[in-house]
Amino acid sequence: MTKPLLCAALALFSTVTIAEAAETRCGWLQNPTPANWWLDDSAGTWTLMTQGAGDEPEGFDRIPDISAGDYVRTNGNYGYACACMKVETDASQGRILAIHSFRQLPIAQCANDTALPAAE
Repeated sequence: MTKPLLCAALALFSTVTIAEAAETRCGWLQNPTPANWWLDDSAGTWTLMTQGAGDEPEGFDRIPDISAGDYVRTNGNYGYACACMKVETDASQGRILAIHSFRQLPIAQCANDTALPAAE
């Protein structure tokens, strides 16, 4: 195999590996207080960040102002929404490490999903 062909094959393989590592997670996106974010889905709770820890996942800026969509306020400007995200996770830590895409859904979609816990 020629060097350019080998490089192209390796680039394609690494792209496929990254795409396979990403998974879609849907559920309650919680932001109850400043810089505290997590997602409750059918598999459990996934931490995006905690205040003071400086642990914002790569791609966190893909999450828009969720209060501009279908949203429930629970604490001043804070609350929760229903969302689906394409993410990379660390299952052993229950953490979301990277966010590749974000889509906010109607609250009713999560509220009617019996696989999800009740919103808090």
